[in-house]
Amino acid sequence: MVDQASHCPPELRSPVAVVCHDAGAANLVFAWLRDWAQSGFLDQHEFRLVLQGPAHLAWQAQALSLTHMQVHSELNSALAGAHCVLTGTGWASTLEHDARKLAISNHIPCIAVIDHWVNYQPRFERAGGVVLPNSLWVSDPYAADIAKQTFNGIPVVELPNVYLQNMVKVIPPVPHDCSNVLYVLEPIRHDWGRGVAGEFQALDFFVQQLPQMVGNQAVDITLRPHPSDALGKYDAWIQAHSHLNVGLDAHPSLNQAIANAKWVVGAETFAMVVAEAAGRQTYSSLPPWAHRCSLPQSGIKHLRDGIN
Repeated sequence: MVDQASHCPPELRSPVAVVCHDAGAANLVFAWLRDWAQSGFLDQHEFRLVLQGPAHLAWQAQALSLTHMQVHSELNSALAGAHCVLTGTGWASTLEHDARKLAISNHIPCIAVIDHWVNYQPRFERAGGVVLPNSLWVSDPYAADIAKQTFNGIPVVELPNVYLQNMVKVIPPVPHDCSNVLYVLEPIRHDWGRGVAGEFQALDFFVQQLPQMVGNQAVDITLRPHPSDALGKYDAWIQAHSHLNVGLDAHPSLNQAIANAKWVVGAETFAMVVAEAAGRQTYSSLPPWAHRCSLPQSGIKHLRDGIN
């Protein structure tokens, strides 16, 4: 069963503990919080936030000044007396998994936010253990269908993707004379048996396909690291490709970076969804020997299929 919710969320019993580590779900949750604040929903609810990693950085960068928000450093204090727990479902840490485990063991209703279209079951597995939430929140019909098929019996609620809507509405059309390629990076947990991290294989395949993508046009290429990438991760790759006009993206926000690009390329990161919705020519650089890009948006093309 999928419930279509309005901009006011399904019933949340206050206090609500919000636990996020990865950026994807955190950005969805923060956008919902702002939307709910405008509707007056937050006036009747207390939210306790436990944020680490990219989610914490995203919170600081957005300079959110919302009432009824308490930032906690530990799960135990945030969940003490909570009547509901809302978590992300990232893979880069155990924070969100630990929060779900603690919530279920204390009989606190738990909601998990799925922000992508891949690896649904593994999101809830750690060290051989599986901890499923009481309900799932998603932000588009593609994710809702996958969640229904993967988790039989767990209620699935589809909320509007306010985060995507807010980003797209401030991105202007492509400038007429634009010749910039934006490459949006992300860690890839596969090397497809080749001994090189998947993100670098995808980058190399992009370079091979670049002439087919842009023709004879001279282009500037900017690499935008993922929020979870280590500082300097791509410096050596940039130096090894000095024949290209390539450098790191310096725009403070993703929507500004997309606004300055005609083409946007990546493996299967959500940034490509934003680019496609903003009218950019958007491509997946996953090579032919890799899995196929899981993003369901029809406007995203695949370099492995060739350029029409």
